[in-house]
Amino acid sequence: MRSAGGRKDSRATHEARAGKESARRHLLTPGLLRDWLALLQRIDARPARSVDLTVMASDLPLVLVSNRGPVTFEPGGEIKRGTGGLVTALIGLASHREVTWVASAMTDEDVEAAERHDGRPFPVRTPDGGEYSVKLVASDADAYDGFYNIIANPLLWFIQHYLWDLSNAPDIRRNETEAFEFGYNAVNEDLARAVLEEIEGIEDPVVMVHDYHLYTLPGLIRKARPDVFLHHFVHIPWSQSDSWRVLPSMIREEVYQGILSNDIIGFHTRSYRRNFLQCCEDLLELDVDHEQGVVECDGRQVWVRAYPLPIDSSAVQAVAARARTRDFEDELLRRRRNHLILRVDRADLSKNILRGFSAFDVFLEQHPEFREKVTFIAQLMPSRTDVPEYAEYLERIEAVVAVVNHRHGSPDWMPIQLKLRDDLEEAVAAYKHYDVLIVNAMFDGMNLVAKEGPMVNERAGVSILSENTGAHEELGEFALSVNPFDIQELADSINAALTMPLAERKRRHEGLKSIVTARDPGDWLDDQLADIRDKGRS
Repeated sequence: MRSAGGRKDSRATHEARAGKESARRHLLTPGLLRDWLALLQRIDARPARSVDLTVMASDLPLVLVSNRGPVTFEPGGEIKRGTGGLVTALIGLASHREVTWVASAMTDEDVEAAERHDGRPFPVRTPDGGEYSVKLVASDADAYDGFYNIIANPLLWFIQHYLWDLSNAPDIRRNETEAFEFGYNAVNEDLARAVLEEIEGIEDPVVMVHDYHLYTLPGLIRKARPDVFLHHFVHIPWSQSDSWRVLPSMIREEVYQGILSNDIIGFHTRSYRRNFLQCCEDLLELDVDHEQGVVECDGRQVWVRAYPLPIDSSAVQAVAARARTRDFEDELLRRRRNHLILRVDRADLSKNILRGFSAFDVFLEQHPEFREKVTFIAQLMPSRTDVPEYAEYLERIEAVVAVVNHRHGSPDWMPIQLKLRDDLEEAVAAYKHYDVLIVNAMFDGMNLVAKEGPMVNERAGVSILSENTGAHEELGEFALSVNPFDIQELADSINAALTMPLAERKRRHEGLKSIVTARDPGDWLDDQLADIRDKGRS
């Protein structure tokens, strides 16, 4: 493990930032995920390959690895639950005593906790009662800074969300190449080493890797343990081939060779699956079976699959019924105008927040009959504020809101209510009473807000949904689809939603709810387990 000594303010600053980030909890609860190992136990056929998943379920630990873990330690000994949809999606599985979750030590207190346990897994209990077996891995502070603040964000994130303005950025210099080698690769090596320690002495282990922070980790594990079964789920979009040419060829090849060391690679949508397969063909000249979703690499077959992530509908409804949620409802209804437009997002460039406000500005200009009759609530969680692009974006959001409110507002009416905070109950209270839900992301892995909102909405609210979100593959039929770059189309869609006949609103809303409730997180896990079983037999 890399030394945690000599830690600079960069580590503390990083997780002060991560604490601010507070990406929304996406309402997937332990209850519907705790059956993972029980499901594994029901697999009764021993694969022709030596991976025996039944044995793995009953006798052996399952290892998860991601950048962010289920908890972070704070000053004074406080333990906070980790944030983000990835953490929530895995937290039920990690509650099982035979599951070890390997993750980066995010705060100085995380590092101290890891050192107290000599780098071994240890149990933790969170305020909400969750119990987890966690192995926190400390990396050098400067290495982690390069890993997180230069390569993962913004370089890879911007590539996979098409955010680079290529006439101006990025400029790949020694700073970036060294950040990849001595930052991104170094942190991946630290986590890979920790995983290898956990699977030492275990025959045919199964390791589940998550997201874009860990593209080179699978290759390191595969080299040390050829018998390992590696499953990697990518929670963000996979962009088209040309976008990856931003990366120097050496870095690009390392990224692809790393992720292709997995047995199975999963994405949210068929579109991302197609993009990945095409990238393997275009960038690496590998043999690809597009119909079957198979890449031939180094004499191995890598399966590429789509696993759309559902929400836990019962959990959304449970939050909607909380007393604190009702308190927020009472306040919202007391101030409510005739119509309510809502968006709930991280303040991330990919969410396309500025164009959403610009479209609302155009709508008010073109439809003055709605002035003082409609309010746009935007609940945004500040994100990655130590990354210059994100800090500037947040400033621009606040500036645009001020302009729109000044242009159209009155002494007793503020058209846009900007709420820069992460509050689950407050968000769900607004979900229940919106007339229009705007999800206009430029590109988004899934966007569970588009599923959560309709689940509890009581006003037959209309969803305006970007065609470039992962959720659009499932929900597009019953939403008002928009090109996220077309401000006039979004303004027209706001008007169409607010003037839509009630019968049509109800038809669309019921259609959205029927899709959202058709699958739950257990189905998501079942699909992956079935492929692990089938791949193990091959």
